[in-house]
Amino acid sequence: MNNLIGQIITALVTDENEDAFFVQKDGVTLKLNKEGLETVPEIGDTVEGFAYENSSRELILTTFIPKSRVGHYAFGEVVETRRDLGVFVNIGLPDKDMVVSLDELPTINKLWPKPGDRLMIALEVDEKGRTWGKIADEAIFRSISKAAKPEMKNENVEGTVYRLKLVGTFLLTDDFYIGFIHPSEREAEPRLGQMVQGRVIGVRPEGSLNVSLKPRAYEEIGDDAEMIIAVLKRQPDGTMPYTDKSDPDDIKGYFGISKGSFKRALGRLMKSGLIEQKDGQTRLTDKGQADLTD
Repeated sequence: MNNLIGQIITALVTDENEDAFFVQKDGVTLKLNKEGLETVPEIGDTVEGFAYENSSRELILTTFIPKSRVGHYAFGEVVETRRDLGVFVNIGLPDKDMVVSLDELPTINKLWPKPGDRLMIALEVDEKGRTWGKIADEAIFRSISKAAKPEMKNENVEGTVYRLKLVGTFLLTDDFYIGFIHPSEREAEPRLGQMVQGRVIGVRPEGSLNVSLKPRAYEEIGDDAEMIIAVLKRQPDGTMPYTDKSDPDDIKGYFGISKGSFKRALGRLMKSGLIEQKDGQTRLTDKGQADLTD
């Protein structure tokens, strides 16, 4: 029986009742529910499907083929956590979620996946016939990834965290690039399976990405400050003739904000080291220029 569970098999239809057909493979009987069948078989026909044991310990054959199978890895959504067991992952079956054992999860509970996160798993059947989700290892992620190009620097990316290490966090982007987040480039350590958004701050020679989860400096300091940065960015020399000493009407006319708001935004930008005021002008600092081109 164990060699059937988690596999795609072809079985012979031998019987039926009002709700289901019964099929056999190698002397093992499985139930094929009639609900949802696109093609209704007859006794003596063969049916191809996915074999599994549902939450009621019934052997089931379904014509729905999940992407996660024995020897086949795919992402599934985490739907439940149990501290004494592990996390439950939905792979698309109506009456069975796959358990990823706590032995495969981080030792720190707060780094466990939460419902809505996702894990890349295959299925594994133990000696007792129980099916478990097995998390993909580094080799699997490397095998499905592709090499990034240097032009990706400063692009925004989204991805799923798949590995937690002391040196940092590894993720697979939605476009199948491997990314690395150094601890200095995040406010808090992401959970295993968490989907995160970041920006590319570097591309390594082998094609993986260095990713930061921190916003660009000018994105942290409000819309008014971002507007000022945008104005400076449009100037060839990165300067403008407006400072905290400028006339309120001139500021209102050009920026559409009060002088008080303008001064607060300038103050945040200067505190962040992105701008400086000199000779009656406001200009981008070297750090400000670098932040815009990283």
